[in-house]
Amino acid sequence: MLKVILSALTLLFTSLANGAETRVGNWTVHYSAFASTFLTPEVARNYNIERSRFNGLINIAVTDAEGRTQEVSLSGEGKTLLGTVRRLNFQSVRDGDAIYYIAEYPYRNEDNVLFTIDIQGQRQGGQFSFRHTFYTD
Repeated sequence: MLKVILSALTLLFTSLANGAETRVGNWTVHYSAFASTFLTPEVARNYNIERSRFNGLINIAVTDAEGRTQEVSLSGEGKTLLGTVRRLNFQSVRDGDAIYYIAEYPYRNEDNVLFTIDIQGQRQGGQFSFRHTFYTD
């Protein structure tokens, strides 16, 4: 059962249209932001994620030059255009060799958020930012 849920979660995270990537040091960072309503109720329940039209998810995966997922520490925040700042609390999700880091982010319709993420690994670290606008469904 867990394998089916992890596979569904992996498929969701890797197929989102908003996905993008950037370089931080020698890493490639894959990231996306989306409404938690994209998750099935079962997946949201299994990962203790609030499934709501006002709750977003940030998904991050970090890979090395060979494409291997890296175990890292993530911290960060989201800041709206009105100056509201919210800290991000990441949890890791493992699926075989893959590691995904997800954080919940509450929002209002049309919130334009600048996310700033700090990544720390054993041999390197860095920071990146991206902007995303959330919409309620």
